[in-house]
Amino acid sequence: MPAFHKFFLTKPLADAFRKNVSGSKDGLPDWAKDIALGDDAGLFKPDGSVWKVHGSLATLVGGVRALLLQAAHPAPLAGVAQHSRYESDPMGRLAGTTRWLTITTFGSTEIIEREAKRVNAMHSKVSGDYTEKSGSHSTYRAQDPRFLLWVHCAFTDSFIKSHLALGYPLPDGADEYVREWAKSAIPLGLSDAPKSLAELEATLRDFRMKDLARSEKTLEVVRFILKPPFGSTGLLFYRIISNAAVATLDTNELEILGLKPKSKIWLKVARGALNIFSAILGPESPSQNLARQRIARIS
Repeated sequence: MPAFHKFFLTKPLADAFRKNVSGSKDGLPDWAKDIALGDDAGLFKPDGSVWKVHGSLATLVGGVRALLLQAAHPAPLAGVAQHSRYESDPMGRLAGTTRWLTITTFGSTEIIEREAKRVNAMHSKVSGDYTEKSGSHSTYRAQDPRFLLWVHCAFTDSFIKSHLALGYPLPDGADEYVREWAKSAIPLGLSDAPKSLAELEATLRDFRMKDLARSEKTLEVVRFILKPPFGSTGLLFYRIISNAAVATLDTNELEILGLKPKSKIWLKVARGALNIFSAILGPESPSQNLARQRIARIS
């Protein structure tokens, strides 16, 4: 790891970055404290594939990749452009996504159901017009099964591929992660999410053939994702993360997003930076620790 990486990857920067991602510099915003509530282990077993993937700092790369990948579909992109606060409050949007992911991963079923109701209520208000790949004008609703499927697949593909590309271990394998994480989509109204890596790849191929295309808003949103309003030091770290994310994208997706391929060397650089962050922040997140405490209490 080059010396300058060790210089700028400090505790204050780690705290600031965690605040941007979760809304709290200690990684434990008010909503995360609800992970301690409930009388069951939740949807996923402790130390199973979902816990390992989402408990890893590789999610920083996976999260950026998922945002980029979602921008390759004109309908969800229109939803982001027309309904989200990504320009006025981009960190708020990121923290909202982190909230759903964290609660669904580590929370009890009671808290997961409550979080799903919150997300579904938000989705019920998201609709509008967009231009299909064929050039035809159409309408979208965030709760349409096809669009829910795309968002789920973009997340699943991004997290598993980033985790593996960065060299993090996954003893139970990718199929186990895809099958288990499919459970997360059910409370949001999607019951036919892919249950294996092969099914996930087949679904992604179908989307590439039928749906994915560049729209008027694509390049603008991609530029914003790759250069959010961080300070200069934070942006330097974010550039490492985002370049690693781009290095894992499919050629077709790169073309749609107007991006050039990135060298795989960025994955090694990112892994080194994340190793330092892990040493600063600790091996597990506060949310994961709360989940362990809850499960120990009910055992």
